[in-house]
Amino acid sequence: MKIASSLKSLKKRDIDSKLVKRRGKVYVINKKKPRFKARQG
Repeated sequence: MKIASSLKSLKKRDIDSKLVKRRGKVYVINKKKPRFKARQG
């Protein structure tokens, strides 16, 4: 999982990427390609 200060560019890496908010943290998740996971922080 990448940890980045901005997730906009990480979201654009793949069409299936989604932005979700869990427990106050923002995540990029991707069901089809799990290696594209990222967290803002």
